[in-house]
Amino acid sequence: MDLNMNLNAPHSMGTTIIGVTYNGGVILGADSRTSTGMYVANRASDKITQLTDNVYVCRSGSAADSQIVSDYVRYFLHQHTIQLGQPATVKVAANLIRLLSYNNKNMLETGLIVGGWDKYEGGKIYGIPLGGTLIEQPFAIGGSGSSYLYGFFDQAWKEGMTKNEAEQLVVKAVSLAIARDGASGGVVRTVIINSEGVTRNFYPGDKLPLWHEELEPQNSLLDVLNTSSPEPMNI
Repeated sequence: MDLNMNLNAPHSMGTTIIGVTYNGGVILGADSRTSTGMYVANRASDKITQLTDNVYVCRSGSAADSQIVSDYVRYFLHQHTIQLGQPATVKVAANLIRLLSYNNKNMLETGLIVGGWDKYEGGKIYGIPLGGTLIEQPFAIGGSGSSYLYGFFDQAWKEGMTKNEAEQLVVKAVSLAIARDGASGGVVRTVIINSEGVTRNFYPGDKLPLWHEELEPQNSLLDVLNTSSPEPMNI
């Protein structure tokens, strides 16, 4: 294997990103690992990007592509807010991302989740996967870690969750994906958006629950072999 090929590869966010609606707003969550080929380029990157005061986007796929789409949309939404004299809605922000993603689908490799709150429709989550489709969903998951989470979310998500229930669900889901997906890792960041504003939370890696193979072995063969040998029996 050519090691330089991996070092010079594009920065890719093999990722776990999540957006969840709850009774009163939305919660966005993401891990923090950015990869370059088989190497971790950044173990604490922030994949939840502010577009306006009330709308954020979770980014996955090519780091460069997701950043440039976010920058363009942030600029357009700023102009839109000045012209209207009021904040842009979540739907407007999601449609702008959809427009850019679809019109440049042959060049972009990024999937995004838009979440926010506005006075017209409350908390909304929109998924914009690779290719530029726009899907309004009660919850959305994306990135390489999402393939491990579909069944979990089908069972765990419920309508009308409280803010604490929804945030616990997001943190648990990201930690599950980190345990199974080699391209997801690091810390967990969440953003809570509701009528009161925006709250950012941070969960360091050593505070996340451990799952499956990450747990310390209990009563394993290695424990038995490492104990002192019993005295030989005399016959």
